[in-house]
Amino acid sequence: MIIVLNFGGQTCHLIAKRVRSLGVYSEILPYDVSLDRIKNMKPRGIILSGGPSSVYDKGAPQIDAKLFSLGIPTLGICYGMQLMGKVFGEVVARRIKEYGNKRVTVVKQGSLLKGLKKNEQVWMSHGDQVEGLPTDFSVLGKTEDCPYAAVENIRAKLYGVQFHPEVAHTLSGESILRNFVFDICKCKKDFVIKDFAQKLIREIKGTVGSESVIMGASGGVDSTVAATLLHEAIGDNLHCVFVDTGLIRKGEAEEVKGYFSELDFKHFHMVDASALFLKRLRGVSDPEKKRKIIGHTFIDVFERKVKELERKFPAISFLGQGTIYPDRIESAQSSKTASKIKSHHNLTLPDKMKLKVIEPLRDLYKDDVRVLGKEIGVASELIGRHPFPGPGLAIRILGEITPRKIRLVQEADFIFISELKKQGYYDQVWQAFVALLPVKSVGVMGDARTYEYMVVLRAVTSRDAMTADWAKLPAAFLERVSNRIVNEVESVNRVVYDITQKPPATIEYE
Repeated sequence: MIIVLNFGGQTCHLIAKRVRSLGVYSEILPYDVSLDRIKNMKPRGIILSGGPSSVYDKGAPQIDAKLFSLGIPTLGICYGMQLMGKVFGEVVARRIKEYGNKRVTVVKQGSLLKGLKKNEQVWMSHGDQVEGLPTDFSVLGKTEDCPYAAVENIRAKLYGVQFHPEVAHTLSGESILRNFVFDICKCKKDFVIKDFAQKLIREIKGTVGSESVIMGASGGVDSTVAATLLHEAIGDNLHCVFVDTGLIRKGEAEEVKGYFSELDFKHFHMVDASALFLKRLRGVSDPEKKRKIIGHTFIDVFERKVKELERKFPAISFLGQGTIYPDRIESAQSSKTASKIKSHHNLTLPDKMKLKVIEPLRDLYKDDVRVLGKEIGVASELIGRHPFPGPGLAIRILGEITPRKIRLVQEADFIFISELKKQGYYDQVWQAFVALLPVKSVGVMGDARTYEYMVVLRAVTSRDAMTADWAKLPAAFLERVSNRIVNEVESVNRVVYDITQKPPATIEYE
C-alpha cells in the first residue's frame, strides 16, 4: 500500500484516490501518526500532502524527522515538500504566490519525472516555497518563480514537488504518480473497485446488523448509489424517504418516485415538507445559516418519519446518507488541520438527533461513486445525472429565498438542462445549473424599460469536483438558452455565463 499523511490539504484525499485509480491500495492517516504504526503497516511508499498552513506558523502540523530515515520512498507535495526542506535545514520563505496553471521546465527527468516533456503544465497553489536545495538533493524541475519545483534525493529515496500532481490540471500528474508508485515504490497493481464494493457491503452488514436504516433519497448519484449499496447489504431493512423541501428542481418529485419504483425498493416513502422548510428560511440570507437550517429541518422531518414508521417496522437506528469525500473536505471534517470552506447539509446535525449516521460513500469521490454504481447495477441514466446539492436551490438563490424566486430558478434551470440534453452537451459537462443573483438590472423589453433579475448560467467540467474548469459551450448555444430564458421566464431580463475556475471559486454559489 501507499500511505498518505494528511496535513489538511483540500486535495489530500484526491492523492489517495489517484493512487487507488492506478490499482494500488492507499490509505490516509493523520500527519502525527506514530512511526511504529507506519512501520507495522509496511507501506511501499509514503506521500506527504499539502496543507493550508505555513511551516513556521504557531501550531502548524509538523513531522517526526525520523520518518525520513525509515528507508521508505517518500514524496512531499507542496506543504509536504516544504516540511521536508525544513527538516533538512533549508529556509522556507514566503515568496511570489503561484496559483492555478503554471509551466514547469524539466531540468532532469530522474525517476520521478521520467517520460515528461521539456515543458509541462502543472497546477500550483502556494505562497511559501523552499529557498535552497538540501544536501544530496538535485533539481528536477523549475518554474519562472520557483527554482525548486521538483527535487529528488535518490540515496535517501526522498522526492518533492511544489505543484500538485494529483489534480487534473497537472496534465502529466498521473505519470508522475505512476512513476512514484510503480518505478520508485515497486508496488503491484492489485486494487479494484469490485473488491471495494464487497468490502463496503461487509462493513455495512457488520455495522447495521439486524437493525434498520432510514435514508434520504434525492434521486441524485450519491444518494442512489448509497441506497443501492445499503439495499444490497440489508435488503428490506432499508427505508428510503424522499423529502420535498420545496427547493427541488422542476418535476423532480415525480422523477425520483419513478426511479425508485424501477429499482424495486419495497419501502419508499414521500414526505411533503416544503411549507416547513420555506417557513424556517423566511428572511434568512446568510449561506451558512441557510445550510444549517436546512440540515436541522431535514433531521426534524426524518425524526417525525421515524416515529411514524416505528409503529409498523422494527426500530430504525441508523440514518443513511450519501455524503462523499468533497463534502467532508469543504466542511473541514477530513482533518483537524483542514480549513473550513462551508458547512454541508449532511454534516450539521443537531445534538438531539437520536439516529446513528452511516455514510458508505464517505471516502469516495464522484467518479468513484459512478464506477461503484455501475459495478452494483445502478442504471446508467442515474449514474450520469449531474450532481445536485442537498440544500437544493437554497444555495443557488443568493440572499433571501421566496416562492417567487424558487419558481424563477426552477423554470430557468429547466430550460438550461433541457437544451443541454437536446443539443448533446449534457454528458460532456460535469455539472450545470442556473443561479439567481440578489441584484436587478435595467433592460428594454417591448420598447419599455424593465428592472428585473439577473441569472447566471454555470457549467463546469471536472473529474472529481475538487478542481473544475468552466465548460467551453458554443456561443450559439448560450445565445439560444439566454433568449429562451429571457422570453419564457417572468422577471428575468439578463443572463450571464460564469467562466470562473475552481479554485478560486467553488462550483456552487453558497
